Amino acid sequence: MNPPENATQSSALGSERGDLERALGLKEAVALNMIEMVGIGPFVVIPLVIKAMGGPQCLLAWAAGAVLALLDGFVWSELGAAMPLAGGSYVFLREAYGPGRMGRLMSFLFVWQTLIQAPLSLASGAIGFSQYASYLYPLGKYGQKAVSGALVILLVILLYRRIASIGKISLFLWVGVVGTILWLIWGGATHFQPRLVFTYAPGSWNLSWLFFATLGSATVNTIYTYWGYYNICHLGGEIRDPARNIPRGIFISIIGIAVLYLAMQTSILGVLPWQQAQDSPFIVSAFVEKLYGSGAARFATAMVLWIAFASVFSSLLGYSRVPYSAALDGNFFRIFARVHPQKKFPHISLLFLGTLTFLFALLFKLRTVIAAVLAMRLIIQFIGQAVGVMLLRRRWPPERLPFKMWLYPLPALLTIAGWVWLFLRTGKAIWWGLFVILLGLAVFLVQSRFRKEWPFAAPPSEAAQ
Repeated sequence: MNPPENATQSSALGSERGDLERALGLKEAVALNMIEMVGIGPFVVIPLVIKAMGGPQCLLAWAAGAVLALLDGFVWSELGAAMPLAGGSYVFLREAYGPGRMGRLMSFLFVWQTLIQAPLSLASGAIGFSQYASYLYPLGKYGQKAVSGALVILLVILLYRRIASIGKISLFLWVGVVGTILWLIWGGATHFQPRLVFTYAPGSWNLSWLFFATLGSATVNTIYTYWGYYNICHLGGEIRDPARNIPRGIFISIIGIAVLYLAMQTSILGVLPWQQAQDSPFIVSAFVEKLYGSGAARFATAMVLWIAFASVFSSLLGYSRVPYSAALDGNFFRIFARVHPQKKFPHISLLFLGTLTFLFALLFKLRTVIAAVLAMRLIIQFIGQAVGVMLLRRRWPPERLPFKMWLYPLPALLTIAGWVWLFLRTGKAIWWGLFVILLGLAVFLVQSRFRKEWPFAAPPSEAAQ
């Protein structure tokens, strides 16, 4: 390893430990991950996944999403334990590809796409919240937009405080999230009809290329509901004992949510015929209404809204640390590096992302958002990190990696294959994802040319003159 580069890395990593407060332990980390993972996602995509797969074999798509999340969890755990800093992926990509060269480009592209996809992702949660609220009271088009916007404003107000207080709020929200899912599972288990789960359409198990293509399209939706297991990596600068708590938090979150999802989906299929479930816009409400009546269905709807609220709360918290980290590194506007003098959190970054989320929640529709978010994130963030962890293994000594993935490099290689497979199943959104990356590349090159930075920096001999 090159000593000057090592010194640069150490300096960069050390500078980002800054003014943030390490006040989140393992239980808060797990809570923040799990409440982001659940959200409105599963309750919106359950009917989509059933319809895509054409029957109860949709459980395979939920299992495939869990396996891919677990494999990717090894990548995040190794990187997060080695670099427990605000910004997560921004720092990982910068260090893995080299801070002075390709790392500048990869980390810039991550911030670039985050400024677009993060508010889109957050807006999807707010839009889903307002749509599901229509079960309780018909809101209409403009009523839904008003609810979505008001939700974002409330979230920003709640997040405008010290991280220790946010950790307590997250635990409170987590209890409601897990309690609701366990109640749904219990209701399905006590009224379970096995014949419904084993009623398949003709040709359902014809294992042709079309079957696996369909499985890929369905997994695009299920993996969207698993994403969030990495949220604590973006909050790495605020996690206590990160070398232990980040990997543990990631795997506990993935395994816990996978078990809950599979049990919940099986419970629903054991009560509602899949032919009915695939066309239900309020599937949990319909499920509970069949079990316990309309009053219980309204309560279940309120708890789904609780879950959606908790997810956007956790997501906005994590994303707000990305522009902050980039600004500290000189790769974004310096104003985003500001930390609130009393509350010790990046308040400018939070307010900026909250404002964009508010605008996107008023402008876009839910179904157009999911595939676009996936296409934008897969290449730079997820595939880029899986390649990056292998590059880092070659450049850093073993003692700088406190957590090492099992069976290396198999999890990283399988993760890359899985993300490529999913990227090809995002349909027309592929072109949107590629356009965002190419536009970001153009902006990076113009900026680098103007600043005379890599790849336009003068050779060392000329710079010395």
